[in-house]
Amino acid sequence: APVPQVGTNLTDLRLPRRVTVRELGGCMGPIWPSYYSECSALLFVVDASNPTQVSSSCIQLLSVLSAAPLASVPVLVLFNKIDLPCYMSLVEMKSLFRMQDIVSCATQPITMLETSARDGTGLADVLQWLRTALTDPS
Repeated sequence: APVPQVGTNLTDLRLPRRVTVRELGGCMGPIWPSYYSECSALLFVVDASNPTQVSSSCIQLLSVLSAAPLASVPVLVLFNKIDLPCYMSLVEMKSLFRMQDIVSCATQPITMLETSARDGTGLADVLQWLRTALTDPS
């Protein structure tokens, strides 16, 4: 099974303009704020196959959403690992996360998608969301 992300990775995407994605593992939470000021869009990945992590993920998401530098940054919450037999559905995850409450209190636009990094499910939707979120309003 894939292990949780530890450390920080940089990846460049062309959407079609070049965009740099910085991946920060959950255990890096204490240093996340040092990257907020350079953030134009936020992807928050949740392991949908691990219900024991939901409450800590929810707390982390709330702290991210309440950070002043991210007040108007578009947010995409990804419920990942839907290829695993034990994954929780989007309806279950939204309920566990109390996403309705989170979305109604948040200052930033929040989108939710189900993905599988392993088999690529939802990847096209993520890229489309990024293209839209990072399009300079003219």
